[in-house]
Amino acid sequence: MILTYPSQIDTSKLKVIAFDLDGTLTQHRTPLDDANRAVLDKLSKKYRILMVGAGMCARIFNQMGGYPVDILGNYGLQYAKYNPETKTIDVIRDTVLPCDRESSAEKVEAMRREFGLTEYAGESIEFHASGAITFPLLGKSAKIEDKLAFDPDRAKRRPMYPRVKELFPEYTVFIGGSSSFDMVPAPNDKFYALSKLCAEEGYSHDEVLYVGDDYLEGGNDHAVAVSDIAFVTIDDYTKLSERLAFLL
Repeated sequence: MILTYPSQIDTSKLKVIAFDLDGTLTQHRTPLDDANRAVLDKLSKKYRILMVGAGMCARIFNQMGGYPVDILGNYGLQYAKYNPETKTIDVIRDTVLPCDRESSAEKVEAMRREFGLTEYAGESIEFHASGAITFPLLGKSAKIEDKLAFDPDRAKRRPMYPRVKELFPEYTVFIGGSSSFDMVPAPNDKFYALSKLCAEEGYSHDEVLYVGDDYLEGGNDHAVAVSDIAFVTIDDYTKLSERLAFLL
């Protein structure tokens, strides 16, 4: 794995600071707090701030309390730009890709039998409008406290990960949250999304810095962590200002 640390980054070239949300700026699915909002405020005076998320742009924007920022959502399948006049976001790209729902559901049911996950709450599989899929191991309607407690260190899902990738070769597979696998149609991932934006808007990769927490294999930041884009790891979102002190 190739990770770039602050001492290795040429800050004189940086123009864009791209962020993951959950675990990086906030706790999972919780609002952006005042301390990290202040960090973004300081950075935005020197750099363009960009969010790069797995979820929809609207969810990310709402979770951030309407923070004025452009957002790559759904691994780049969505792109929304902040509109200062309306103080909301305008979605300028919303790609929908095909999904074989019947085949995908059959594969998930086979994995439930294989992994002993035949008891679950609600739907066994979640299909997203973008063409992405979520395999919620406890079921879509499981209690949030059960989901959070199921596999926080991913020790249960890491042994399953190669099998999920094998069954879904046409997807990029991620170990999502604490109780699911997320699949997005290949080649989409966060590095692909950032590279596309750079090509569209005239940035070179050495002008971009990414900040994320989910950098190990299977994590949705992993593709950026092993790329040529500078990467700062966050292991505790409450320490964000300390980790980014070299930029502030």
